Amino acid sequence: METASLFDPMSLRGLDLAHRGWVAAMCQYSADPVLPEVPGNAPGVPNDWHLMHLGSFAAGGAALIITEAAAVSPEGRISPQDAGIWTGEQAAGWQRITDFVHRHGAVDARIGIQLAHAGRKASTYAPFAAGHGSVPADDGGWQTVGPTADAFGSYDAPLQLDEDGIRGVISDFAAAAVRAVDAGFDTIEIHGAHGYLLHQFLSPLVNTRTDAWGGDEAGRNRLTLEVIDAVRAVIPESMPLLLRISATDWLPGGVDAESSVVLARQAREHGVDLVDVSTGGAVPGATIPVAPNYQVEFAAAVRHGAGIPTAAVGLIDSGTQAEEILQAGSADAALIARAALRDPHWWLRAAAELDQKLPWVPQYERGRRPGGF
Repeated sequence: METASLFDPMSLRGLDLAHRGWVAAMCQYSADPVLPEVPGNAPGVPNDWHLMHLGSFAAGGAALIITEAAAVSPEGRISPQDAGIWTGEQAAGWQRITDFVHRHGAVDARIGIQLAHAGRKASTYAPFAAGHGSVPADDGGWQTVGPTADAFGSYDAPLQLDEDGIRGVISDFAAAAVRAVDAGFDTIEIHGAHGYLLHQFLSPLVNTRTDAWGGDEAGRNRLTLEVIDAVRAVIPESMPLLLRISATDWLPGGVDAESSVVLARQAREHGVDLVDVSTGGAVPGATIPVAPNYQVEFAAAVRHGAGIPTAAVGLIDSGTQAEEILQAGSADAALIARAALRDPHWWLRAAAELDQKLPWVPQYERGRRPGGF
């Protein structure tokens, strides 16, 4: 039987991956809230929901699972319910999950953490909360920060980061990376997309600074590259480093494919091993042509223009669709998101669809139909 490209193994530095069908980061907004009446209650600790959510993908055949955005500092959370990795307690919660994934994958499952800072899009209500927009201080919100004091739409205005604040962000990413290594993660992804802090610095539509952290393209790219350097310096040489970017802002004057190729090429030179190519999120009001494969062209542009492996993401629903993306040379891996929420065993179904053999966990073997899923 000829192996489908989707189920070809892949290696990044010292990490061997069973195949090229991975789980994209998906925020869950499910960390337990801080309750003053509960002694020892702490924010940002992953819990049973995260264990079930991520563990189900391992049992379902995923080769690499990227966690939701894990905030590198309290003010870096998107919502009060976000998971984080700025404390040892949070790292211990993540280690419970990495241990589970390593023990119970249908294939030799691996797991990576997405390190993030939401910047001016922080301190907002979770999508399924009663409120909307910025969370006030008396409801658990906090002062946000950004490259400038300009707000995202109707959100509360951030404080402009000064030199010390920027250096603090870089240090927070590095410290979080150390905790991630200790917690048993196999790889780290730096979140530079979707209008969060690093993307805010990257985008000309947001970063209007005139100092060394803004101005021209080199200034706008500086924070992301310095975060990459700081993280790369504290993780093992054998551990791959991933970077998620928004390859276009979908508006004139913003980030575009050309500037993303420049960034990806620089990121490769600074030690990034794969770019996870998404789009959008910097400013409100962009018209995004959401449809199957709507971001694949950007993964292809970065892959070929920067000479770095890429992962495609966005409305990839079937094994056949993922296979076509890889066969066309548009990306090196396919990241599955919403389709995995609908079916945590997406990889087993994709294998049957592509006439491939993928192991099942023994507890579920009775569910396999003769000759197929």
